[in-house]
Amino acid sequence: MNMSERVINYRFGPYEVRMRTQELYKHGIKLKLRPRTFHLLKALAEHAGDVVTREELQDLLWPAGTFVDFEHGLNTSVKELRAALGDSANEPTYIETLPKVGYRMTVSVEREDRPGSFAARDELPNAVLEFSHSANTLVETKPKRDRRWTWTLYGALVLVVAALAAYWQGRRLMAPSDPPARFMLAVLPFENLTGDSSQEYFSDGLTEEMIAQLGRLDPKHVGVIARTSVMHYKAGRERLDQIGRELRVQYVLEGSVRRNSQDVRISAQLIRVKDQAHTWAKEYDRHLVNLLALQDEVAREIADEIELTLTDDKPRVPTPRASWSQQQYEAHDLYLKGLFFWNQRHLPEAVKYFQEALNKDAKDAPAYAMKAYCYALMGGYTGEPRPEYLIQARNAALQALEIDESLPEAHAALAVILQKHDWNWQTAEKEYLRAIELNSSYATAHHWYAEHLGLLGRFDDAFRESERARELDPLSLIIASDNAMLSYYARQYDRSIQQFAAVADLDPSFPRAAMVVFPYAETGRFAEALARLESTRQATESGPWFWSQLAYLQGRSGRHEEAQRALEKLENMSRFYPIDPAVFVMAYIGTGNKSETFTWLEKAYRQHSDLLTALKVDPMFDPLRGDPRFRNLARRIGL
Repeated sequence: MNMSERVINYRFGPYEVRMRTQELYKHGIKLKLRPRTFHLLKALAEHAGDVVTREELQDLLWPAGTFVDFEHGLNTSVKELRAALGDSANEPTYIETLPKVGYRMTVSVEREDRPGSFAARDELPNAVLEFSHSANTLVETKPKRDRRWTWTLYGALVLVVAALAAYWQGRRLMAPSDPPARFMLAVLPFENLTGDSSQEYFSDGLTEEMIAQLGRLDPKHVGVIARTSVMHYKAGRERLDQIGRELRVQYVLEGSVRRNSQDVRISAQLIRVKDQAHTWAKEYDRHLVNLLALQDEVAREIADEIELTLTDDKPRVPTPRASWSQQQYEAHDLYLKGLFFWNQRHLPEAVKYFQEALNKDAKDAPAYAMKAYCYALMGGYTGEPRPEYLIQARNAALQALEIDESLPEAHAALAVILQKHDWNWQTAEKEYLRAIELNSSYATAHHWYAEHLGLLGRFDDAFRESERARELDPLSLIIASDNAMLSYYARQYDRSIQQFAAVADLDPSFPRAAMVVFPYAETGRFAEALARLESTRQATESGPWFWSQLAYLQGRSGRHEEAQRALEKLENMSRFYPIDPAVFVMAYIGTGNKSETFTWLEKAYRQHSDLLTALKVDPMFDPLRGDPRFRNLARRIGL
């Protein structure tokens, strides 16, 4: 840094915003913020006391042409910032929401403007030690002249030790229990060098497709980390040794992509983590219509390097594919945009782009497979009755398989439909196993197969598959959360609560972490369950599932009047729009009304509600298990 350059920091409460390094500290402890969330904080701190409008934030954080869902992105960033600050939307201490207008930082912010020079080390009298997160070591810093600094430092060190202990405990609970038995490779997010942020979907899509290609190369010897985990490193600030430790990989593939209207340049390099040696590197210049063949070429060359450095066997090399037509390229570009929204779980928007891709190229099997995924999950995400969604999902999955039987995504999509809608457990299992056979590095197939096994009560097998999914996608919060649900189904309640807590430590706003209310209920910790549920009220907009869970927990805890009020709220909502019958099943189980419970279970049966797939293992159904009507229902759905 230029010695004459001035450094501007901001301070408020116990927090310090360091502008040069783009970091947020609390009591000297670094808090994790994504770059966009930091820039949101910077904008609010710079205009403390004044409103920053949504339009101003959109211009600042998502410049014109950026390919992103602005409303969802801004809401996510605000939630993340509030979580880091321990703030509440209902009773804000730091950030106030002005509905439909913007946001305002309500506390006084101190601006620190100082020269950017540093004293030489030998000029530091009585130097003290401070923990450096970036260097992962202790470094010397200059203390204050009075005794208060000593106590502040002591307190900070205690907090650092406590924070590190909590962090690594969370990592231990999130991490797979056994080391990988084969070499692991991570494809880090390809860097977008186009200078156009609206092209992020293209570089992200290329990353995802390279992961899929490499996952099928040599599954016997090389596993490939899934997209969810590698996207945590998109900002590119973590060191390779840190990435290697967190993902438990021995090799990483780094790359960048630059494209214009006709051509694309891709740079890629394979790096050994332990000594950061570049074992292979190359740059490619191609026409865009040759992009798919280029992906194959990169995968083949990496396969050759794997053969030379990692294995004794010849890896399975993809068959080279011909160049695309212009129409096929346009279809693929739309497919990448669909992936962009699928990965954010904006399912209707994703379906729109996958369908547009199919309108361009009716033989696009991956687009059919991803369309099937979207429809298979849409009912669960929207809370709407979903028979028509699963009909669309089935048709899309079968179309994908008719075009390309070797597509693992299509087999996994069909398996979900066979499980959720048909209750055809045996055929669903065959489809999951076929997807895994085609790509043993496909984390989603292992993840969903683990859930399938758990629903059948085969917990030893389920935990093994879940651990495999976590090995391939170690930073995935949904995989970790569903592992916690497996523990709940297996009646390992304390373990389930610990696992959910580890997820919440990493992302307090992650919706699935709120499922901890169920193991809380089974251990009689109703006050904690109700408090956790209440913390989700704003995020869920007090939707049907919120009131259903509230009625269930209040009824289980003996607060029958409160449970009845929540149930009445549900009944009023159902007058205005259709609600999944499973919502009422849960509420009536909580209130102890068996007659109504079985009435709504029959409605759930007719609509093939997701809740019924857990009939065999969910402790929530325990009060019903002795009833002949329950045994008859379980028999009808194959459980």
